[in-house]
Amino acid sequence: MLKQVTRLFDPIVDPAESAQPSRIALWNQLPYYLKDLTLGGPLSENRANRIENVKPSRSKKAGRAKDKGDALPTVADAAGEEATDGAPRLQELKKDVLQHFRKWQTAVHRRIGEISVKKGPEAQPRQFGQSPFGPKRRPSPNKRGKLSGPKVPPAQVPTVEADPVLAQVYPPTPTTLSSLGVEKRCLLLHCLLLLLLSLEHYNAHTRVLLLNLASSLQLPARILAEEEIRVGGALSQVAKTLPPDLLTQKKTEDGKPARKWKAALASMANAAVGGAGGSLAEPLMAAGIGSLPGTAAGAGIPATAAVGLLGPMADNALFVGALFAVYGARANGKMMEHYLRDVCDFAFIPLRGATGPHSEMGKIAAENRRLRVVLGISGWLTNKTDSIADHWQCLGEQTEVYAVRWELEALVKLGSSFETLVRSAAWSRAKKEIMARTSEPRSSFPAQAALSANQQGPVFANLVDGRWPESLLKISKIVDNSWNNGMVRADKLGAALADVIMGKAQGERGVSLIGYSLGARAIYACLMCLAERRAFGLVENAVMMGTPAPSEPTAWCAMKSVVSGRLVNVYSENDYILGFLYRTSSIDYGLAGLQQVTGVDGIENVDVTAKISLHPRYRFLIGSILRHIGWEDTDREQIARDEAEMSFYEDRNRKHEERRNTIEWGETEIKKGSEPGVIRTRMRKKNKK
Repeated sequence: MLKQVTRLFDPIVDPAESAQPSRIALWNQLPYYLKDLTLGGPLSENRANRIENVKPSRSKKAGRAKDKGDALPTVADAAGEEATDGAPRLQELKKDVLQHFRKWQTAVHRRIGEISVKKGPEAQPRQFGQSPFGPKRRPSPNKRGKLSGPKVPPAQVPTVEADPVLAQVYPPTPTTLSSLGVEKRCLLLHCLLLLLLSLEHYNAHTRVLLLNLASSLQLPARILAEEEIRVGGALSQVAKTLPPDLLTQKKTEDGKPARKWKAALASMANAAVGGAGGSLAEPLMAAGIGSLPGTAAGAGIPATAAVGLLGPMADNALFVGALFAVYGARANGKMMEHYLRDVCDFAFIPLRGATGPHSEMGKIAAENRRLRVVLGISGWLTNKTDSIADHWQCLGEQTEVYAVRWELEALVKLGSSFETLVRSAAWSRAKKEIMARTSEPRSSFPAQAALSANQQGPVFANLVDGRWPESLLKISKIVDNSWNNGMVRADKLGAALADVIMGKAQGERGVSLIGYSLGARAIYACLMCLAERRAFGLVENAVMMGTPAPSEPTAWCAMKSVVSGRLVNVYSENDYILGFLYRTSSIDYGLAGLQQVTGVDGIENVDVTAKISLHPRYRFLIGSILRHIGWEDTDREQIARDEAEMSFYEDRNRKHEERRNTIEWGETEIKKGSEPGVIRTRMRKKNKK
């Protein structure tokens, strides 16, 4: 894992640089601290006037970030920050990343070193020169030279196939442990899960370590997911029995928590959960912790050993409550009320197990709690009756999924403007004109980020050249206002999400972020804020689809530093709407939704050009794209329903276009009873002329 962290900051030689002018190639070979971006760099033209990619400002001290980091910078502040500071210094970021990782690594090594293996009472000390396996005995061969004795049938060992996607994302490390039986390998993975939970958290680094172990043991990811569900269900039952009066931490007069009172509170919580003895071992052992499901009786490790592996988690019920964000729930509610001032309608909607109209994470039934949290962020809404939670029903039950509700009115306006634009005649003609320009020569030399991308798509060529059909520019006001407003709101949402994640509203668990369109823009802003505040180990995975954000390697390197697992960029070269809407922003740094991100190790670029020809398609193909990239948990039935809904949506638009062509050009003959009277009337007027 340490190599994966350090390899992120290593320079990658792009083969496209050989075809670039010598000035640009020399600029790219310079170290970052020698690049003065305020001087004549190849990307510095008009840079101060474009503030699209400026990250939210923050204070120098991390402790004051919550007070001053919410406000977005003004135009003057952004220009000054661009001229003086520039992009984040990667060397300083690398130093902070390694420091945080080594701190977590040291804690894991210390916890593993505390394990002691004692021999049973039947073990006798062996003499000098004696083999540890006992005296050697040669079996007596029979007449044919084979071993004598009764024939014993071979044991039926269950076979488990390795996961090719897991082996590709997390390459396995050669180890002799992979030759063990399936049951022993699964038990080893289960024991390490209990051991890592004893660190009182289950952050992103811990999850990635277990995935690397599963890959090295040649176990599929579903084995780890099943163990997480079983162990998380047992711990959630413990957190369920915590009395409500014990969930609020009392403080002394000076505002500091009382240590003696906290110890008494922990003993009261343990007594309420485990009985008079104050132990949590009984409810945990009732769930089968320490053994594998479906194995014979006595298989696994003893109950006392399992409790010892869990450590504080088996002795203190408050630690279990803090893991699932049950302890301190009132503070989370006040936190959400604070963010509602900047982001309207901000809430987390659970997909399963909701216990009431609550907007905080963790307000779900105990049987639906998981060790992993997934946040789905939508980019727009079709109408007022469209539910945000319906967009993310394609995610399975292995994780605790929440749909982020934000700015409902702005999202509805944007969705309505998309519908009007797609069904307009100007857009239909403009799309044909853009495709006809594909074979034409470029009118201007593109920027550096444009050269490193695939230029086969016609959208990015028009975006760089600045040539858009005149008919399309006339109706641009239909979507420009809604889009620009949504971009500003998405940046505010990203800053709020960063504060929520840093405030541990999800508990001591890692978070995965999935979003499309403006939702992906919010993820971009969130990850950049986390990188500025050096909040590592909180985000496990991030999947960004059709992202209206730059593809500059420096920015994505900073984003990858706070994502311990997978950072996926899903793009389409034929996304006409995204390219048209992004034309007023800075394209010198590229566009991630139209091209791949190059020059950064660990970024997964997924080309969905064959599936995405229009930006609204992302809404229906979330599950299909997640299944394509090898996401661990998806609902196949819901994916099929979403694809059927997309087919209905496109059929309706196609019929509307056919009727419009009939009215304008009179291509087909209209029957009397087939369509409304307005079409027949216009056809008659045209025939009279």
